[in-house]
This record gives sequence, C-alpha cells and structure tokens, in this order.
Amino acid sequence: MGFVEAGDRDAAVTILTSHELFITKIEEAGRSHWYDRIGSWFGGVKRSDLVIFSRQLATLLEARLSLNKALITLQEQTANPTMREAVFQIAQDVDSGMAFSQALERQSNVFSGFFVSMIRSAEVTGNLDKVAGFLADYEEREQQIASKTISALIYPAVIIGLFVVVGGIMVVFIFPQLMPVFQESGVELPWYSKIFIDTGTFILAWWPAVLIGVGVAVGAALDYFRTPEGAAFLDDMKIRLPGAKKMFIPLTITRFANAATMLIKGGVPVAQAMEIVGETVDNVLYRDVLHEVSQDIREGTPLSAALQKHADFFPILVPQMIAVGEATGQLDQMFSRISAFYNREADTVINNLVDLIQPLVMIIIGVMIGVLFAAVLVPLYKLTGSIH
Repeated sequence: MGFVEAGDRDAAVTILTSHELFITKIEEAGRSHWYDRIGSWFGGVKRSDLVIFSRQLATLLEARLSLNKALITLQEQTANPTMREAVFQIAQDVDSGMAFSQALERQSNVFSGFFVSMIRSAEVTGNLDKVAGFLADYEEREQQIASKTISALIYPAVIIGLFVVVGGIMVVFIFPQLMPVFQESGVELPWYSKIFIDTGTFILAWWPAVLIGVGVAVGAALDYFRTPEGAAFLDDMKIRLPGAKKMFIPLTITRFANAATMLIKGGVPVAQAMEIVGETVDNVLYRDVLHEVSQDIREGTPLSAALQKHADFFPILVPQMIAVGEATGQLDQMFSRISAFYNREADTVINNLVDLIQPLVMIIIGVMIGVLFAAVLVPLYKLTGSIH
C-alpha cells in the first residue's frame, strides 16, 4: 500500500506501471466513506501517541540523527498501527525530497494544522529539535487538560444520560396517556405540561420523521462547520462569548507568543514572523489580524503599535510588553515572558471552569427534573382537588 501524486486516476496508473508495479486497487486518497470515519473513531491516533512521537523525534534530532533516519526509527518503535502507517508514509515522502511539513500535511487525519504550522516555522528557523520538544510539551499539556475535563464530566454525563432516558420515556409514553384524563376532568394544564404533552404526542406520531430530521440537521451542521465560513463562525464565537473568551484568548496568545519567540530567535524578520505565526494560532480571525499586522510592519509601523490597533484580540498588556522589548532589543525574551504569563492565566481559567462544571451541571439537571415532575404533579394535584 502506498501513495502517489497525480492529476487524475489515469496519470496515477501510468506512473505506477512505469515503475513495474502491479496494481490491485487504486483509489483517491482524499475520498472518505462513512465507514472510514466510524472506523477512525476506534482506530485513530490518541494525543498520547503524538506526545510520544514528538518527544522521541526531539530526542533523536538532538542526538544529531538525520530526519529520515529518525523517522525510520520512530516507525519501528510506534505501536499504534495508524500512527505507524502515517510515519512510514512521511518517511517515504521526506526521502523523496518533500519538505517535512508537507509530508505531515498529507497526514491531516493524524497531525493538526497547528502541528504542521509549527514544523513549517521550524524549517524556516532551523530549530526543528526545539520545536519538536515544544510540541511534545504542548500536546502533553493539552492531554492533561482534556483528561481533567473528561474526569470532571463523567459523573454529570451519567446523570444527564439517565435524565434523558427517564425524561424521554415520560414525555413520549406517559404524558400522552395522561392527556385524556386531564381533558375529561376539565383540569387546566400549566403551560409547561402542555409543552411536554404536545411534544410527546408529536414524537410518538412522527418518530421516523423526527429521527430523520435530527440526523439531517446534525449532518448539515457538521458539514457547515467544516467549511471556511463555519470554521470562521466557530473561531468568532471562541473570542466573543464571555465564558469562552476567558479561556481561548489566553490559549491563543500563548500559541502566538511561543511561535513568535522561536521565529525571532531564529533570525526571521518580524513582518515575516507575524505571517508565519498567523498560520500557527489555528484561528481564522487571528490569522487575518496578524496578516494586517505584518502589512503594517512592512509600512514602517512598530509591532507594538500594529498590535495595539486590535485590542479585541490582544489585551493591552501584550503591546505594552512588546514595546519594552522593542526599546531594549530583547523582543524574543518579551515574547517568552508573554507566553509564560498567559500560559499561567489559561491554566487558572481552565482549572476554575473544570471545578465549576460538576456543580453547574447538577444545578441545571436539578431544575430540569423539577420542571419535569412538576408537569405531572401539578395537574394531578389539581385533579385530586377537584374530586374532593
């Protein structure tokens, strides 16, 4: 099994047959089927695999091994089959003369855009081993955050699941059975009881259409968020919504400052560094802003002044510290301090949010359970009162 770049299927066949290869099956690499996506959920690459890959790559490169030899070594040591196949393909692409970042980009199911962009910046500066170590630290930190969040969500998720099952049974099967009783007795139903009863009656009568409608809506939403417009909408929500803003802006600035530190230390001009950093922050809006900043720098505007124009994206502390770095000639050190500061701030916000998840979810579930049972108990109380 392997990959070949060609304009179409016939061109690919021509290339392969010219190398005296017997073709059993040929398929476009970009084409994915629904069963491939389902299989990827169970056989995909975990973040821990990326941590190990990045850490080992950094160690091998620091030991002065060539990139191709390092990749061959990693391919032999990798246990995950999907990861092993990806590293094998990357090693082949690099051996054929392709840039490491381009080879990684072809394995987009394994390596994120942020990962690829950081490697691309390392190729510009020549400090691939340091960037690999940074990516290992970054992925490890992201794994810790994800594990902490999942651990905090396990208990609420079980409660929510039980509530959905019990609530669904009550709404679909129990409430519609009670409706004739209340109608015959002439009991006036509260508005929330009417909503539950009408919803249950509708779902019971039209459940095939409801299932199809929900499936179509979810599929359409997922497809939309994969488009550039949908991705921009999500990125906008990350920095506009108050709760999300407190978490995502520090995380994004940490990425921005880390990448800028490495690029400027590597001697990359500031204007070019801002363009490259724009590709690493993994946010469409920040990418456009940093492109504008790069243009301003080329026109003679200092970096601090260019960033200060975009106060919604960069808190005032960022341009102030960069102005000090410009004045002292220690811009890379200031970026490093900015990264450390916002890294701590992001950790604090995330820890606080994780601590709030369980009690907040429990309060919401409690209110929903109260409304659900009130929808039954209040009419029953009125019914018993009318009998007496």
